[in-house]
Amino acid sequence: MHTVAVLALDQVIPFDLSTPIEVFTRTRLPDGRPGYRIRVCAERPEVDAGAFTLRAPWGLDGLRGADTIIVPGTADPLVPPTPGVREALRAAAEGGTRIASICSGTFPLAATGLLDGLRATTHWLAAGPLAAAHPDVDVDPDVLYVDNGQILTSAGAAAGLDLCLHMIRRDYGSAVAADAARLSVMPLEREGGQAQFIGHDHVPTPRGSALEPLLAWLRDNLARDLSLADIAAQAGTSTRTLIRRFREQTGTTPLQWLHRARVRQAQHLLETTDHPVERIAAQVGFGSPTAFRDRFKRTTGVSPHLYRRAFS
Repeated sequence: MHTVAVLALDQVIPFDLSTPIEVFTRTRLPDGRPGYRIRVCAERPEVDAGAFTLRAPWGLDGLRGADTIIVPGTADPLVPPTPGVREALRAAAEGGTRIASICSGTFPLAATGLLDGLRATTHWLAAGPLAAAHPDVDVDPDVLYVDNGQILTSAGAAAGLDLCLHMIRRDYGSAVAADAARLSVMPLEREGGQAQFIGHDHVPTPRGSALEPLLAWLRDNLARDLSLADIAAQAGTSTRTLIRRFREQTGTTPLQWLHRARVRQAQHLLETTDHPVERIAAQVGFGSPTAFRDRFKRTTGVSPHLYRRAFS
């Protein structure tokens, strides 16, 4: 039987903690046997879980011999894990244990160095702080989870369910995973990624920077057919300088920033109006509905129609 150790750090988020416990304990193999045994582990016997105090039956020694270790998120992800936790996780990784994080659990996992050079995700609100705190990690805020083989990370809250179902499928195949998904009242695979849930104003916008007036102008002129030369002229600089400044201050290019801002505005219109997709495409500056649908799906992972059905 596959052993899953769930590591309860101080200020653990109860939802993140309970997700793998519920999903894995309900998983049954075709002959009815349980697929997993669960250990809840902590460095100290009692753990602050916000609304209540948790008593963990296993110490860090429970991580040894586990096939999988899950690191749930914590209320303050910037608090580094203790040396004992870091050493235990690194030792488990060296022994070949699969290690996965849920939501902001990516932060303590990143603090061990195990994510250096790897692609990873976390809740979209925490993606910026994660990238700043751990520049050697390739942070992707648009996906529900990332599987690097031995090390896996997931986005916020419900994405932990997606990750657990993915690991069940890896361990026991699609039939067992589909049964676990039905018990969780979840699709085995959700269409799209985390990008569809990112807030409308979550476009790289450096506060107080020299670019802020230009970005405000871009937001006010999303419906216009703007070229790179138009944007550079508004900024009073060359296109080469404009691209360099955008890279330095937003981490992206002017046209990529503009495309993302247009998609965010389109999300707002899809949620709050009954305008047809063709009208929304024109309102946010796309030359054709086809171009709009293509860009929207590439950015959010779903079509405008599916997005409206899910969020309106």
